[in-house]
Amino acid sequence: MDIHRCRFVPFPPSTINALAFSHSHISKDQKAAPPRLAVGRANGDIELWNPQGGAWLQETIIRGGKDRSIDGLVWTQDPTEEVDGKTFIGKSRLFSIGYTTTVTEWDLAKGRPLRQASGNHGEIWCIAAQPPLSKSEKGAAPGQWEGQRLIAGCTDGALVLYSTEDEDLQLQRVLVRPSAKKAKVISVVFQNRNIVIAGCTDSTIRIYDIRNGSTVRNMTLGSGPKGGPKEIIVWSVKALRDGTIVSGDSTGEIKIWDGKLYTLRQRIKSHQQDVLSLATNFDGSAIFSGGMDRRTVVYKPAGKGKGRWAEVAHRRFHTHDVKTMASFEGGGLSVIVSGGPDASPTVVPLGQYGFENQRSLPFLPQDTLTRSAPKRGLMMNWWDREIHIWHIRKDPDCTDNDEDIENKPPQGRKLVAKILIKGEANITSAALNSEGSLLAVSTNSEIKFFQLRPKIEEDILRVSKLPVPSTFCSGARLIQFSPDGKWLCIVRPDSQILPLRLLTSGTSSASSLTIHPKSTKLTRLDRKIEKHVLLGGLGTYDRTIAQLAFSADSRILAVSDISGHIDTFVLTGQEDLSQPLPSNPSEAASPSSSSTSCESESDSDDPDEGNAKRQTICGQTWKRNPSAAFIPKLPSAPVVLSFRPSATSSKLPNGTVALHSTRNNPNPISHSLPGGETRLLVITSTSQIYEFEVLKGSLSDWSRRNPTSVFPEEFKRTLETVRGCIWDVSLGRERVWLYSVGWLWMFDLSRDLPCSPSQNGGERGVVVNGSKKRKRNGNNGGGSGGRERASGAGGAIPDSQLGMGISRSMKRVIHEEVEEDSQLIQDSMDVDSDTNTPDLPDLSLLRRGSKDDDGKRGKGRGGSYESRPHDWHTFKYRPIMGVVLIGEGEEGLGPEVALVERPAWEAGLPGRWEGEQEWRDREVGL
Repeated sequence: MDIHRCRFVPFPPSTINALAFSHSHISKDQKAAPPRLAVGRANGDIELWNPQGGAWLQETIIRGGKDRSIDGLVWTQDPTEEVDGKTFIGKSRLFSIGYTTTVTEWDLAKGRPLRQASGNHGEIWCIAAQPPLSKSEKGAAPGQWEGQRLIAGCTDGALVLYSTEDEDLQLQRVLVRPSAKKAKVISVVFQNRNIVIAGCTDSTIRIYDIRNGSTVRNMTLGSGPKGGPKEIIVWSVKALRDGTIVSGDSTGEIKIWDGKLYTLRQRIKSHQQDVLSLATNFDGSAIFSGGMDRRTVVYKPAGKGKGRWAEVAHRRFHTHDVKTMASFEGGGLSVIVSGGPDASPTVVPLGQYGFENQRSLPFLPQDTLTRSAPKRGLMMNWWDREIHIWHIRKDPDCTDNDEDIENKPPQGRKLVAKILIKGEANITSAALNSEGSLLAVSTNSEIKFFQLRPKIEEDILRVSKLPVPSTFCSGARLIQFSPDGKWLCIVRPDSQILPLRLLTSGTSSASSLTIHPKSTKLTRLDRKIEKHVLLGGLGTYDRTIAQLAFSADSRILAVSDISGHIDTFVLTGQEDLSQPLPSNPSEAASPSSSSTSCESESDSDDPDEGNAKRQTICGQTWKRNPSAAFIPKLPSAPVVLSFRPSATSSKLPNGTVALHSTRNNPNPISHSLPGGETRLLVITSTSQIYEFEVLKGSLSDWSRRNPTSVFPEEFKRTLETVRGCIWDVSLGRERVWLYSVGWLWMFDLSRDLPCSPSQNGGERGVVVNGSKKRKRNGNNGGGSGGRERASGAGGAIPDSQLGMGISRSMKRVIHEEVEEDSQLIQDSMDVDSDTNTPDLPDLSLLRRGSKDDDGKRGKGRGGSYESRPHDWHTFKYRPIMGVVLIGEGEEGLGPEVALVERPAWEAGLPGRWEGEQEWRDREVGL
């Protein structure tokens, strides 16, 4: 593969201003929706992450807009109800603030604001949710509402209460009117359901009772340090489970306050600059603080009575301020996530801090913001409301006489177009056709088309806007051109699928481009989801379409949602451009006229339903794949959908009518299924790889012989989620190149993969009592089994590198004879478990060319297995923003691709605070 390494794309990372988990803790017997992490950024985007056992998938991004910022996030859970013996789990609702007077609730399924509320008060600086009603409180007050209200602190000193009752959002009352001193409320938290703690900018922490708005107590922090401001800013406040109050302020101290007497109990100076964020675990036995000095500090109770706290460790996980923190415990996970101006969320182990590594999640989006037009060597990148198009070509050979080569402009690339989208909404998706003549851009509110014409004398592109019918420009979350450029598939914000037919007047030029007035809304299979599931928890959010792919002949369309379902559609009939366009606009189906909710459009699993309503466009019709129901639900969300490229083309020339017309049917339509390449490669968020024969609804022969268990262990243990793939089918090859943020991996699909030692009875297979057992290899010190551990952060730290002063295990001698080992850190994976994988037959060993029990190597197809690797990988490129095809490449080298990297140190991050030691090191050049 011929790689152009690109580091010139100026993608700007956005500061993380807010973090919030949908639940802070989930007990074993608690019925709740799966947890999600919301990340709010300075550009107005909200990212939704799924922890999924430590795999951490960025499921979707709710795009922001111009001059919008997410500065606070909070989740609430509606009360759980029992109706007719069924449990309706309370809805998970997400709210945000942005330094305005408005609180916004978001529709997670559509990625749009659901409702907003505001009042006569100043800009909202902070927000917090009321704790849910406990079981004891339910018994004491049986008629009390069990939901959660919102409390907001304002810049004018006001404290306002918002109600979320009856699935609504309204200003309930203003608890505290603006004060004469104009002290801003910077931080706020509930101590219990009735008591609110507010941290202010006038060296005061105020306690209020929301039942009557009265002041319970004012706690003063004194004056600031000498040489600094007199007023102390309370940046963060938290309340432990026993009522103890913890505050972090601008002096670099955290202060522990008595939750009953409201008096200062202890102060700890642990930061050299302001303490910006605080987090605690569920039982209140650990406190974490993050500051402007980039430190993350851990505190735990010390002393006999455990009434005093002490700093036990500190690390610098971030390169800039630790601006916000959020914690979660439950389902085997115990983590704290922190973020700031360096734009990367960092996952830190909570329960096993010091015994496990931290993990930094990528700041680059899961859906790559890079597209290409291979026929013209164009590469497109976008972010916010801006689009850059580059012409990529090979550098000419440089001679040794070039003395000033460093000062010469780059020869391998040129920025040929730069487009700024009008309006306030950020771009949700963009697509470029293979010829590089058409550009489609979508936001949550509109879709725009642009024509790209080369201006040869200046080597730039002339960009002109094309008209779009009003019925098709209501916004989209995904858009993609078909490989032949004749179809544009639009996925609406509510996950409706709408393929549009693009027409040109006899030429390939886009100058006469029109959109066929007819359109077809494709319906997905009914997945038999029970009503109480759709009405509770995350609702229809799991049915959000996240991936979209066309086959190489543009006759098969595949989409997948977050829950793991895959739906496929086929294009039947032969193209007939002789059919007239509808003269009456009412004859053209308007997609918005029959638009319904995602649930109602997916309520049928009959592939023939809707034939009467299906639109015939240019002699062709989109319909659901008859075998679509046979493709099973995957265990995790697909992150890559890609059809194998076709070796041959079965297209008929334009205008060919394959059937004979009759008097009653002047425009006959063939309903035969496509006959091209139908194998679909699917990769999930947990690095599981499947290949389906779409028209048969089954796994391909290669996928049956090569389950996920035979893939290399190093690949299965990678923490990064796969972002995309590139196919290499030149010279008879069948290679696929997968890429993620930190690696590039090649698999040869023309041969079967060799068995791993665990399948061959090697060192990982242990026979116990006549049955095969699987036992972990190592002594808790590997640290490389990223997928094996359900900690939620990184892998285990080897014993030789532990920095906590103790080991994981201790040895105890009983009666000076018996030695007993006990684990200090329990690991649920340190047990033997039966493997349900049957013994592989000898035929599979021969196919894979692996060694059998006698150590002999089988002969597989394709000649010598020693000369050609089954897979190959490199960690040379990082962080990878995207890899796109820009040409066929030279013979023997494979495809020509552009690999875009965006290192954080080249992203122009804002300035940071540096200590005296760092300044001294910089001066001496260390």
